[in-house]
Amino acid sequence: MITLISGTNRNDSNTLKVAQYYYEMLTEKGVPVNFLSLKDFEVHYRSKDLLRIEEQWLIPSDKFIFILPEYNGSFPGIVKTMIDHTDIRKCWWNKKALLTGLASGRGGNSRGMDHFSNILHYLKVHVHYNKLPISRIHEELDSNNRFAHTATRELIKYQIEDFLAF
Repeated sequence: MITLISGTNRNDSNTLKVAQYYYEMLTEKGVPVNFLSLKDFEVHYRSKDLLRIEEQWLIPSDKFIFILPEYNGSFPGIVKTMIDHTDIRKCWWNKKALLTGLASGRGGNSRGMDHFSNILHYLKVHVHYNKLPISRIHEELDSNNRFAHTATRELIKYQIEDFLAF
């Protein structure tokens, strides 16, 4: 099973829109996927929400897809907070992850994905090589929250297909 994580707790974020796009792509392929938006749950401590997320989604998952916006040259602290309050061995060890970075600038959160990769490696997570940086996200999404550029859609399609085979 795959758990897709929208890596911010901000409302109406581009991160959530991109995560929903990935979710739709996966469900169209018939892939069983859970969708976890950090804006919907209390993860600042081992809350009932977090314990339920662990039991129902994180522990049973063998793969994770993280959609990570750039916050001050890295990734959002809410993602690290969530991980810090989980049972590390049960939730993360020896599992696989795919990373997609988003930024309004030109870097596509490459630095944040590298930073997060290092944390995942510490947690014994195998990070897929194809970390996709999506730059100028405000120009990528159209009014229907779809990717306006064919090239970006193709890159995402290839990234997902390759990760499913990983």
